[in-house]
Amino acid sequence: MFGLGIPELLIVAGVIVLLFGSAKLPKLMRSMGQSINEFKQGMDEKPRNIKSDNDVE
Repeated sequence: MFGLGIPELLIVAGVIVLLFGSAKLPKLMRSMGQSINEFKQGMDEKPRNIKSDNDVE
């Protein structure tokens, strides 16, 4: 993953814990997961305002 090894990932995780604190970390991860799910749902929906090649006016 981007050329990062286990030591680098542990350092990044440590910095994240220091920045956000252990109390806010579960809430942060939950909101990130919800945002990713909403993004995926939005990508799966067919756009309504874009006409496809099969549409006839």
